[in-house]
Amino acid sequence: MAYFDAASAVPLHPVARQALQASLDEGWADPARLYREGRRARMLLDAAREAAAEAVGCRADELVFTPSGTRAVHSGVAGALAGRRRVGAHLIVSAVEHSSVLHAAEVHEAGGGTVTQVPVDRTGAVDPAAYAAALRGDTALACLQSANHEVGTEQPVAEVAEICRTAGVPLLVDAAQSLGWGKVPGDWSVLAASAHKWGGPSGVGLLVVRKGARFAPQGPGDERESGRAPGFENLPAIVAAAASLRAVRAEAAEDAARLRELTERIRTRVPDLVPDVEVVGDPVRRLPGTVTFSCLYVDGETLLHGLDRAGFSVSSGSSCTSSTLMPSHVLKAMGVLSEGNVRVSLPPGTPPEDVERFLEVLPGTVAAVRERLGAPAATEAAPENGGDLVVDAIGRRCPVPVIELAKVIGDVPVGGTVRVLSDDEAARLDIPAWCEMRGQEYVGEEPAEEGTAYLVRRSA
Repeated sequence: MAYFDAASAVPLHPVARQALQASLDEGWADPARLYREGRRARMLLDAAREAAAEAVGCRADELVFTPSGTRAVHSGVAGALAGRRRVGAHLIVSAVEHSSVLHAAEVHEAGGGTVTQVPVDRTGAVDPAAYAAALRGDTALACLQSANHEVGTEQPVAEVAEICRTAGVPLLVDAAQSLGWGKVPGDWSVLAASAHKWGGPSGVGLLVVRKGARFAPQGPGDERESGRAPGFENLPAIVAAAASLRAVRAEAAEDAARLRELTERIRTRVPDLVPDVEVVGDPVRRLPGTVTFSCLYVDGETLLHGLDRAGFSVSSGSSCTSSTLMPSHVLKAMGVLSEGNVRVSLPPGTPPEDVERFLEVLPGTVAAVRERLGAPAATEAAPENGGDLVVDAIGRRCPVPVIELAKVIGDVPVGGTVRVLSDDEAARLDIPAWCEMRGQEYVGEEPAEEGTAYLVRRSA
């Protein structure tokens, strides 16, 4: 089985496994105690903190360990906002942040705060000028991920950090996806990360608050981890996390070069091997091992099951893999196709043979899914019969509305329109994306008796 979902979790690094086993014997005691076993545990905890701080590029007393990356984000956002409550309650986030950041923003807004979402371009990147425009006199905190978890696009953190510093606003960086590859550049104030993203054990996060940043930990006080992460430290996991971070950093340059070559193969060859595919994300400023593409006329969940049966573990941001049947907020913000979405994220050590086998299996797997759904062939075109058409796709989920649109677009003359009726939220994203891919004109949407009517004018 080829594991291609490193953006979710990287397999445990051998160094992490060794450190975990060793610290289970040496680091079981309470590091807050003064007897011999406690002092030994404290030495291990201090050494892990020093190693992690060196990798981040901060002081050891600025870094605490949390029970997860999500807890680090939530504690970081809440503490930074509370520390600047006298300034105001305005929070800035990008539209493609990880759900942990967006959930924290929702809680802040529900509590009376205000939130501005900064849009992204079609590659998933923010414009630093948009952050500058979003800043206000009452802005307490801005958040920006270092790299996107779904499409791999790297964000201009250093530029945004400089804009925020000049305005006197702290910047919180979610560095979960990138910290294993290198230090986060720029004059940021708060940083969060998660060990299982770089090959450490799950259940360990990092929260860094730089000196000078106003920060007020929320919740009941605790004497551990500077009061920012209550509870007994999971010392064996912390030691393993710090050891693996140091190890992956030592291998990062070589691993990044290998993975970039492999992902570039996928980026360039998939559109040639599979018709009607859109490769998304920035082609240059992206994580080394991540490549994401979307296939027209494909049910994302069915495609992932097909690839799983063929021996490949991949992920998806498609609306069809969500229990809510809602499009990925990242793909939606980018304005790209959401149906049939595949995220390939390669862990270090991925052999080239696995990538080649994936490229061999993918075309047939996509074709089989399209055939079952009755999708039109890539070269299929119906004769021009004239007149406008209505496609009733009420009650039918992605990608059926787009498939039905593709089947009939050739039945109207150039300049004629097709009205697609759909009550699936994904259609709001996928129909305009299909029009852009196929050279047709998306006119807009209007209310219908049931659902929404999406108007498409044939221009090609």
